Amino acid sequence: MANMTQILVVDDEIGIRELLLEILHDEGYQVKLAENAEQARSFRNEKAPDLVLLDIWMPDTDGVTLLREWASNGLLTMPVIMMSGHGTIDTAVEATKIGAFDFLEKPIALQKLLGTVERALKKNGNRPHCQGTLDSLGRGVLVSDLKKRLEMIARSHAPLILSGEDSAALEICARFLHLPDTPWIEPEDFSDLAERPLDLLERAREGILYLHDVAEMGRLEQKGLLLLLGKLEKSMVRLICASTKALAQAVESGAFDPLLFQHLSRVMLTVPALREHREDIPELAGLMLTKHAASGESPARRFSPAALEALRNHNWPGNLAQLDNVVKTLALTSLAEEISLREAEQALSPFGSEASNTGKQALPLDLPLREARDEFERVYFEHQMRKANGNMSRVADYAGLERTHLYRKLKQLGIRFAKKNEA
Repeated sequence: MANMTQILVVDDEIGIRELLLEILHDEGYQVKLAENAEQARSFRNEKAPDLVLLDIWMPDTDGVTLLREWASNGLLTMPVIMMSGHGTIDTAVEATKIGAFDFLEKPIALQKLLGTVERALKKNGNRPHCQGTLDSLGRGVLVSDLKKRLEMIARSHAPLILSGEDSAALEICARFLHLPDTPWIEPEDFSDLAERPLDLLERAREGILYLHDVAEMGRLEQKGLLLLLGKLEKSMVRLICASTKALAQAVESGAFDPLLFQHLSRVMLTVPALREHREDIPELAGLMLTKHAASGESPARRFSPAALEALRNHNWPGNLAQLDNVVKTLALTSLAEEISLREAEQALSPFGSEASNTGKQALPLDLPLREARDEFERVYFEHQMRKANGNMSRVADYAGLERTHLYRKLKQLGIRFAKKNEA
């Protein structure tokens, strides 16, 4: 039976493309060729290949930029092996952090090529659940600040607690700290902590031990984790714990060991809920819509401005997973190429009246004065922009500001806007 595995080779040198085509054909793979990033995008948008061999240096868009674009758009659903004749360690590390499987230097040895392809395809068959990157959380002020904080603690080996409502977002942040070619151990339950904690430590040696929902641990599992804490440094293991519940409250109620919490809480990071950076929602929804179309699940669609605004105003108690479910529903059920406001409201209706920013939103009274003022101004200007239907001249008039001052203020608050020629 013919091998149906399809490999996309992206390289601007015709000699390299033809050589890889011949080698991979001889191994029984189906091969498509692209001479630049534009052709690669076109092939990827039609259907995801099983693997991509991607050159870094290309005339239109470099390979790392294309890789980041796919990762940001939710299209990095296949392993990508980077290739370069002028590779550097920094470039290889950057590519693998974005999501590349491996990095090959030209000229590529035959056995090295085939071995790497085989490993990539084998690993792809057992892909981890989390495929997102930090870009898939958004690019607004809160997410940008989160990324900066993660970069600051990346070199530390201290245990870390990630807290927030969205377990998928917590795992995305944890994987940002995972170095390539090192173990990632994520036990499905906590029984090993109670029964054989040292086995977990050995499996995670020189890598990351990621524990989800640690607030759900029983006493025996907490005791096993406390035992591991003193041995992490010797095994060069970084422990990352995620919790969607307040651990401090679990300590107060007696459900969580206070000594364990004291050791774990030396470094803590809160991941914002989706409604806290709602300026990212229109872009995230658009990327999710593109992802569903690119996978062949739905026809190509686009959101009307009013539909995007309805999504933006929702509170999203289910965070990214809920947004993706709503977008998928709209992608599959919309009666036209453009998704209307009415369709968006119908898709949101099963979740109740979760819209916000209607003037009933609570004032941020528990924040420091500067942060509270920024939050109020952000809500205020977003309200004025909706009221003026994006007309910045009217927003400036309502707010009593010069246009230049208004644009500066919106940029400072992280509010996206489009400058238009307005009457």
